[in-house]
Amino acid sequence: MTETLAETKPAAAPLAARLARIKPSPTIAVTDKARRLKAAGRDIIGLGAGEPDFDTPQNIKEAAKRAIDKGETKYTAVEGTPALKQAIIAKFKRENALDYAPDQIIVGAGGKQVLFNALLATINPGDEVIVPAPYWVSYPDIVNLCEGTPVPVVGPENNGFKIRPEELDAAITNRTKWLILNSPSNPSGAAYTAKELKALTDVLMRHPQVWVLSDDIYEHLTYGDFKFATICNVEPQLYPRTLTLNGFSKTYCMTGWRLGYAGGPKALIKAMATLQSQSTTNASSISQAAGVEALNGPQDFIPRHNKVFRERRDLVVAGLNRCDGLRCAVPEGAFYVYPSCAGTIGKATPQGKTIKTDGDFVDYLLEAESVAVVQGEAFGLSPYFRISYATSTEALTEACKRIARACAALK
Repeated sequence: MTETLAETKPAAAPLAARLARIKPSPTIAVTDKARRLKAAGRDIIGLGAGEPDFDTPQNIKEAAKRAIDKGETKYTAVEGTPALKQAIIAKFKRENALDYAPDQIIVGAGGKQVLFNALLATINPGDEVIVPAPYWVSYPDIVNLCEGTPVPVVGPENNGFKIRPEELDAAITNRTKWLILNSPSNPSGAAYTAKELKALTDVLMRHPQVWVLSDDIYEHLTYGDFKFATICNVEPQLYPRTLTLNGFSKTYCMTGWRLGYAGGPKALIKAMATLQSQSTTNASSISQAAGVEALNGPQDFIPRHNKVFRERRDLVVAGLNRCDGLRCAVPEGAFYVYPSCAGTIGKATPQGKTIKTDGDFVDYLLEAESVAVVQGEAFGLSPYFRISYATSTEALTEACKRIARACAALK
């Protein structure tokens, strides 16, 4: 008998082999799981998302509304509107002492797209990309998707989670194409001083084949007396082989607007624009109008936000350091802490399960106390876990109580 449509087995999706080189983002997975549990009625405290809880400043939102009212809702140039590119050029000059021409600037749908385009445009099969660990979860996967080889170099806790020049030098081979440097860092909050950057640039000057992708997305999120520096400030001779990446999501609380940008050598920017022309084309015209106001408008909210972030950082660090089996360093920037859970490894939960990995510890926190954090394995350095303190002080206070209770219950 002929099968009916209802009886026909669905065909397997024709998936590409390259998909086996990557995995879903662990940070997004944790955030999505926390949302599902909340929707199911669980009292979840989600500390997985790297997203400021502050609203986008009102002047930026008003600029977007004006753009809509003026009909600025059409396609723009692939690499960004002239107005936004000029605002970015002025920002680089004003804040970083970097000079770029319009054809050295590209705007994308988030910093992640700009990063992806840069690597896809430059990596050939087998090229190596040095990624200091702990690293943002997407760096190695994007390298893998581009058929390159990520080369993790551990920045140990006793050096503030920062790599040393001799470790960088030892990792460089004749196949090294890029160094990705994220300062301040996701997930550790570690930030390189100008002196520390100079020690790394001295190494890079001996290896002219190595390009630098300076991910400065957390540039304005630093605390105390720390002074931000980007790698081209420290060694101007690296300017011809550096891509300086930034965006609006963290500083300007514009995560959902999907807007990032970079400045770099003309030929690289042109290649990235070619790729973008065959994928997303331009970033949202409305978001770009908002971005102009973000860069050119008042910046006085940044120190106000940073004051709150610093208070939250100090609250969380102190709370975690009171927990049995945990140890938490004080980061210089971003809005993350990266505590060690080494003291919990080998202990048993009240249900009799042994904590063998940071993944086990993270699962235990979620099951026992409804606190969602991200395991250190995802960031390339264990046994640690990441907490984002870009959420309310009340939620952080309660989370620390719950984590302490969970640690105390381990035997």
